[in-house]
Amino acid sequence: MASPALRLIAPNAENGTAANHPPRRRPNATVRSREHLTPAEVDKLIEAAKSNRWGQRDTLAILLAFRHGLRASELCALTWDQVDLKGQLLHVSRMKNGQPSTHPLSGTELRALRQLRRNNPHARYVIMSERNAPMSAAGFRKMLARLSDDAGLGFPVHPHMLRHACGYKLANEGRDTRSLQLYLGHKNIQHTVRYTQLDAGRFKDFWTD
Repeated sequence: MASPALRLIAPNAENGTAANHPPRRRPNATVRSREHLTPAEVDKLIEAAKSNRWGQRDTLAILLAFRHGLRASELCALTWDQVDLKGQLLHVSRMKNGQPSTHPLSGTELRALRQLRRNNPHARYVIMSERNAPMSAAGFRKMLARLSDDAGLGFPVHPHMLRHACGYKLANEGRDTRSLQLYLGHKNIQHTVRYTQLDAGRFKDFWTD
């Protein structure tokens, strides 16, 4: 005989709890006004990072993520054996089945990397936390969120905005889509096309005064 205290509860299609289906993740476009930073905004982040206790590390982390289009996980997994200071090269390993590539390092990056190496000559990972362990992707995300306030940007910054900033900057400079695909490690070129779609230069001669 069924207990009178028990009753069937109909599945709630809205929250999905009874059916064991969590709510669907909202698209980024519905919660963020845009997905990338301008080079000027990246510069503001770097300037804000310079005043941090770990300013040398933080400015380098932002610079590497921006100039090489690194995901947070790729930046945090970066080891010193991927950095060729003598050859001035960075050997980039990509996540999400991306294509690896080798990028040149600029003078600014080389100086910062050499200084960081001198300060921590036995570290395996390039970007280390205060606990002498590799920085986590969550730690990098929290650091950027704090810096976005310090820089007065008026919106929260997340790590992938630096990767997108790299793609849009290079597309706006007229880099061809195939080279951009290889630089960012996209397996599918359709992921690269998004950067050329917002290239303001393609509309330059639409109106003349």
